[in-house]
Amino acid sequence: MSRIGETSSSTSSSSSSSGTKGNDFRDVDLNQFLSLLITEMQNQDPLNPTSNSEFLQQVSQIRSIGATNQLTESLTALTSGSGLSTASNLIGKEIDAIDTEGKEVVGTVDKVTVEVDAQNRDNRQIRLHVGNQKVDMDNIREIREPEAA
Repeated sequence: MSRIGETSSSTSSSSSSSGTKGNDFRDVDLNQFLSLLITEMQNQDPLNPTSNSEFLQQVSQIRSIGATNQLTESLTALTSGSGLSTASNLIGKEIDAIDTEGKEVVGTVDKVTVEVDAQNRDNRQIRLHVGNQKVDMDNIREIREPEAA
């Protein structure tokens, strides 16, 4: 199958490459694909235009990419919500963990925050707070019920 990839004035936008996996569209977003498709249609040979079946196949690929993008966004939102719910259930629990600075943390979770990357707003990190130390969910080693006083 062809891979959307390199373009030049002498080749079409879909170039076949024996070293690539078929249907590997992870590098191309929907806008890039649409741009490549429009460029291909504008530059096609008028004496040998793209057949209807090829055009329909490309439109189908556009729809498939769009549906995959929507599914990815939905799953990302679901995962984020699930992680936040899990983290909030740890408030008041005692944990042993490694903080964001690499130091050992033993104590009770006071609160949970979500930190957003300034360059990539989709990149969010859920942090647990034990006193003034921040802990990533992945760095928890043990969770315990607090001991009764």
